[in-house]
Amino acid sequence: MQKSILIIYTGGTIGMITTPDKNSLTPFNFEEIRKHVPEIEKYGHKFSAYTIHPAVDSSNIKPESWIKIAELIEKTYDEYDGFIVLHGTDTMSFSASALSFMLEGLGKPVIFTGSQLPVTSLRTDARENLIAAIEIAAAEKDGAPLIPEVCIYFEFKLLRGNRCTKYSAEDFNAFISPNYPALAESGVRLKYHLHRVQKLAKDKQFKVHTKLDNNIAILKIFPGISEHVLDAVLGTKGLKAIILETFGAGNAPTDSWFFEKINAANEAGVVFLNISQCSEGSVEMGRYETSEHLIKAGVASGFDSTPEAAITKLMFLLGQELPPSEIKLLLNKSMNGEITIS
Repeated sequence: MQKSILIIYTGGTIGMITTPDKNSLTPFNFEEIRKHVPEIEKYGHKFSAYTIHPAVDSSNIKPESWIKIAELIEKTYDEYDGFIVLHGTDTMSFSASALSFMLEGLGKPVIFTGSQLPVTSLRTDARENLIAAIEIAAAEKDGAPLIPEVCIYFEFKLLRGNRCTKYSAEDFNAFISPNYPALAESGVRLKYHLHRVQKLAKDKQFKVHTKLDNNIAILKIFPGISEHVLDAVLGTKGLKAIILETFGAGNAPTDSWFFEKINAANEAGVVFLNISQCSEGSVEMGRYETSEHLIKAGVASGFDSTPEAAITKLMFLLGQELPPSEIKLLLNKSMNGEITIS
């Protein structure tokens, strides 16, 4: 059955070429991709393409870019069966995480993909990534889409968007989802693991949120961290939330000054979220004595959240202008499958 697919081009390696006059990659028109990957026409689907202007290297992606993508999907939601977002790999997991929160009640696939090599390269990974993303975006069962989620497809795996992180700048297998298994895997055929896919509540309406607040900071805890470092972060103008990247299962120094400063900031309305520096595993506050003081200071647990999901979830919740107490409650809930709560 013919499907309507909107391909949204934001920039990134998949749509870039090396110019003859300089040894760097620059963006070019998305229509070139159709020329270099003619196989996509064999699906028989109706394709439309839209470029988010200006197309940028993903290192220059900002919340404003996420808002443009979300607004475009909202505007065209009834016209298309699925959406593919072509995106640079460096910040793809941030963008996919953000969209997972911004697109409430999503009932259609939004598949992010890209490549490590330009589409014009003989050894490019762009072809397989794009072709498989199209097949996934069009997949259905009994008239309903198989994957009504924001996902990343890369190197033979479909991963939940708010569960993955880029871990390699060299391998084609650039993304991992350390705390949640793949939703689908590509081999001789696409093998879907539908029991892992988010189930959409039948009474939930599609709604797009475009208010984000990026007045947050990340503090990576390290041995010997000083009061001056914490003071510098806490002194940031307009600061509303801090993500603490702690050791192991959520542990941090027990120095009295550390507790006192965080406790005082918490009482002043700053939201603290605790995530682990370890890629695999989860924060378990209170498991060790070295995290009990964080509970007393009002720090919320990020469980097994990726840094990308933690950052974008906070931006989303702060954008809703909720009181700190309500934000903390929502941080301790899985809103779109971004954390596992045992």
